[in-house]
Amino acid sequence: MIELIRARYDDPAHASALVELLDAYARDPAGGGEPLSEFSRVNLIDELAARPCIFSVLAFDGATAVGLVNAIEGFSTFACRPLVNVHDVVVMPSHRGQGIAAQLFAEVEAIARERGACKLTLEVLSGNRAARTLYEKLGFDDYRLDPGMGHAQFMQKWLD
Repeated sequence: MIELIRARYDDPAHASALVELLDAYARDPAGGGEPLSEFSRVNLIDELAARPCIFSVLAFDGATAVGLVNAIEGFSTFACRPLVNVHDVVVMPSHRGQGIAAQLFAEVEAIARERGACKLTLEVLSGNRAARTLYEKLGFDDYRLDPGMGHAQFMQKWLD
């Protein structure tokens, strides 16, 4: 039986599970294929805890952490309400295909509604068909305002 827990960053078991799950995701090709840096492993929990706009949901199968979503509250200026961006989604390979991601998303949506959010957002790599299929099944669609202008594309610029 899968248990969902709203992570408490001050709980050592939650903190350890979060870092280990995020590291597993980082090592996966969908996460870039590289482990978390030592700096990230050491500092991540304190940095998350310092930001009240961030929350995390963990999934446990007994004592084993098997899933994670990190989410970040932002703000929609058009709606003048908060929004929640789903930033990281992790389900361990041993537990994929069991509906755990959908359960994590349901909990994230509940938290977003508690916060008065108007929508959930996320980014997905175009080659990650399994994730995209799940997200569409959960009601996500490409972001667009005017269909004639196309859909939004996620871009980045690294700052040193």
